[in-house]
This record gives sequence, structure tokens and C-alpha cells, in this order.
Amino acid sequence: MGQKINPNGFRLGTTHTWESRWFAGHKQYKNFVLEDTRLRELLFKRIKSVGLTSVEIERSINTINIILHVVRPGMVIGRGGQGLEELKKFIQNSIIKHRKDSGLIADQKNSIKLDIRVEPVKEPNLNAYFVASQIAEQLEKRLPHKRVVNFALEKTKNAGAKGAKIMLSGRIAGAEIGRKETYKYGSIPLSTIRADIDFAHIPALTKSGYVGVKVWICKSNI
Repeated sequence: MGQKINPNGFRLGTTHTWESRWFAGHKQYKNFVLEDTRLRELLFKRIKSVGLTSVEIERSINTINIILHVVRPGMVIGRGGQGLEELKKFIQNSIIKHRKDSGLIADQKNSIKLDIRVEPVKEPNLNAYFVASQIAEQLEKRLPHKRVVNFALEKTKNAGAKGAKIMLSGRIAGAEIGRKETYKYGSIPLSTIRADIDFAHIPALTKSGYVGVKVWICKSNI
């Protein structure tokens, strides 16, 4: 089973938790799901350069709590918190626009209470999304894929990971026929629920087409 489903979803409630945490009725549920998806897309586009790895969203009655996990938190906060205020206004305007486009009752700007918290990523090389995004960016710059992947594996190993696996699929290095290549070291017990395994997949848009990048990182056992 561990080989066939998303490793993060397989471990919900043990080593992983939900990135969206709220309760809604039957009518509001689909609107909140779409709103969360839209918020994540906008945030990953806007502050991609600071090393955003995940966005957690919590909702109460009139408040939306957003937790940003970033590699470089100082670039998000800005001088005197100016960057955080600009980001807060951007999110408020995006929520209002989304609710207007969806035909919902448009809330006033003051009625949407936002609380944004920035959490630093302690060890970026143990975060699967950060490692996958770094590999994807370097593949788009047409760097040799073997050197890129081996360097990423070496950094995860030095960071203290028990094992890691990286899979590339597509027209690797501009080949005529698509293929899969897998690189790994250590142990990746995908069927062991107590194993803390982080997983991410990101497409890299190269000159020859999309190359899929999948990363598994085994941190420890609980």
C-alpha cells in the first residue's frame, strides 16, 4: 500500500497533519476548499523566491490564520514588518475577489480578519518540496541532471537524513524517448507508517518538455 499512494496522506495523524484545519457546513465546504487552493497558488507564485515550502490554513468564525513555512523568513517580513503588511493586503484583496467571482456575498475588507505567521524551516535539505524545487530549477537551466541529483542527495545525507530517493521521468537531457531514472541511498520504508517520510513532486519545464521530479526523504522513525 505504501508504494501506491501519497506518502504524506498515508501518514496523516501519525507523522503528518492536515495543511487545512477547519470545519464547515455542507454549503460552505466546497467554497472553502476552492478558496484554500486559490490562496496557495497565489502565495507560491508571489513569494516563491523566499523558499516557501508549505502553507497551513486554519479558520475560525471570522478569522483566517495562515502559517507560512519559508527558508528565508526575513525576506517575507521585510523591514519593520512592511513586507508582511503588504502580503496581508494582497491576501485580503484576493479573498474578496474570489468571493465576488464565485457569486458569494462579498465581505467588506475589514470583516476578513487575517493572522499571518511566518515559521522558518530549520533544515531546508530535509524538506522534500524545497529539494524538489531546487532540482527543478536547475534542470530548467539545463544543468546536467546526474550532477544535480547527486549533489541534492549528498546535501540531504549531510543534513542527517536516513535515506532519500529522487525519481526523474520524461525526456531527460532532451532524449528522444521519455524514460525514468531513480537515484537513492539509505532506507526508505514506504510501508512503515511510523517512518517520518516527506514527499513532494514538482514538474520542471525544460526545452524538451516537462520532466517530473519526485523526492522522498526519510528523516527518522517515531
